[in-house]
Amino acid sequence: MKQALPGLVGADGWPLMLGVTGGGQLAQMFVHAAQSAGFRTAVLDPDSRSPAGQVAHLHLLASYDDAQALAEMARQCAAVTTEFENVPASSLRALAEHVPVAPGAGAVEICQYRLAEKRHFSGAAVPCAPYAFIETEQDLHDIDRSLLPGILKTARLGYDGKGQADVSMFEQLGAAWSQLRRAPCVLEKRLPLQLELSVIVARSADDQLVHLPVQQNLHCDGILAVTQVPAPDIPNEVAALAVLHAGKLARSMQYVGVLCVEFFLLSDGTLVANEMAPRPHNSGHYSIDACDVSQFDLQVRTTAALPLVQPRLHSPAVMINLLGDLWFASGGSVAVTPDWPAILALPGAHLHLYGKAEARHGRKMGHLTITAAHAAEARGVALQACARLGLPGF
Repeated sequence: MKQALPGLVGADGWPLMLGVTGGGQLAQMFVHAAQSAGFRTAVLDPDSRSPAGQVAHLHLLASYDDAQALAEMARQCAAVTTEFENVPASSLRALAEHVPVAPGAGAVEICQYRLAEKRHFSGAAVPCAPYAFIETEQDLHDIDRSLLPGILKTARLGYDGKGQADVSMFEQLGAAWSQLRRAPCVLEKRLPLQLELSVIVARSADDQLVHLPVQQNLHCDGILAVTQVPAPDIPNEVAALAVLHAGKLARSMQYVGVLCVEFFLLSDGTLVANEMAPRPHNSGHYSIDACDVSQFDLQVRTTAALPLVQPRLHSPAVMINLLGDLWFASGGSVAVTPDWPAILALPGAHLHLYGKAEARHGRKMGHLTITAAHAAEARGVALQACARLGLPGF
């Protein structure tokens, strides 16, 4: 792979271009980081108003499997990455025939398919919740009753609590499967959770491996609500084990890029893997304001084959997700912009809005990061922000 260094120009005299498949907020933040490093950027996304398409040098307005658009991206770009795991692996393979792609299609395929992901956890000796695969009526009939109560999840395309159903007893399983359109599913045993956490690692093609601090997460209705760093309730030995497991998973997939692994800390102190995301992650957004190297800087470096350095947390931080519900906090049907000046008046407040055209319930519209010299101070200001926005405390 040719080295794509900041400031290095291509044969046409212009800075090299990095591409990203997907045009949402993750791609937008990648584009910002790439442009800060001196690269031009290209986005492939079918939405003419996508957040990343608004800020990239080139927006290829097409579906992710459009052969002509993929060929143009390969022609224009020095290297390509992806914003999310639902880009067809076949598209990444087509790009990789002409240009370096990170992460590769094989690793993305594992993360796209829950059964392959579970098997990969086992192969890498990383514990996960007991599970069973359901694809047929016979699978349903033969299910191990000890897996109940559990969570039924579609094997593909689920995120932010979508494609999931709680199942308390066997008699509810058939209806839950029908609710999920009888798609192939994984039934996971519901475990007694103490905390949720995640860790973001970045691995280069020459096996440099670095990580962000372990993040303590709070979810609401399946969507991340709050991330705290340093993780206030995660023992050091648990954090170290999470980093070790995430690194093992990256290396076992020959992964190149930024990888997030989500974990559950059980009530007995056991750590189990929940799922992987082959990309930057919502829980790592705080790194833009609280670290000297953000998760998106790491994505740029792994995509462009640049050296990796261990990120340093220079400020304790709390990150709060801003969903479209905030625009309807008054209970009306017309979206009303929240009082951002009241939020920006708080010390250490960093407001990130993604430029999405329409606020909708459950839609990620932005995030707010509060940084401070001390973790308790960051948490206190974050609680003030929650009160001003009408959000629950944590």
